[in-house]
Amino acid sequence: MKADLFTYVGAFERGLDTLAHVLTKGAEFAATQGASTSQMLDWRLLDDMSPLRAQVSTVCNFATQWPARAAGLPLPTDVDGDQDLPALFSDIAKAKAWLKDLTPDQFAGRDPEPATVSIGQEMTLPVGQWIPGFAMPNFYFHLSIAYAILRARGVQIGKRDFFAGGL
Repeated sequence: MKADLFTYVGAFERGLDTLAHVLTKGAEFAATQGASTSQMLDWRLLDDMSPLRAQVSTVCNFATQWPARAAGLPLPTDVDGDQDLPALFSDIAKAKAWLKDLTPDQFAGRDPEPATVSIGQEMTLPVGQWIPGFAMPNFYFHLSIAYAILRARGVQIGKRDFFAGGL
């Protein structure tokens, strides 16, 4: 079954809402533990994995750059992966505002349009294949890792919190 590319915009918006929600809970928890938000953003699930701050910036980047590719728009600037919590919350809000300006017409008929992306090697695929096959799984991977980092540190979040942005 083929999905309209514009439908993914709503999934990105909901994921960003979830990210803001779990980060808020994480910051509240960190404060009760005597940890600064800077320390919280350096938390990792495992030593060889990227820290929470990098997971947040990657989620924001996927949420804007992949719809831009799908719609044939210029790519938004990367979110800096070394920011403090207020700046990351600001980036989440900016990403949501950017998504709100998109329209279904910008995606109409764009499924077969080729997009070339370097992911260790340069690949060209139709955007209708990139979005469901690469962008969405990676978006949810990094959102899930952010959730898992917080959960592993003791933040009281559960499945309802993962769907805080809605279904």
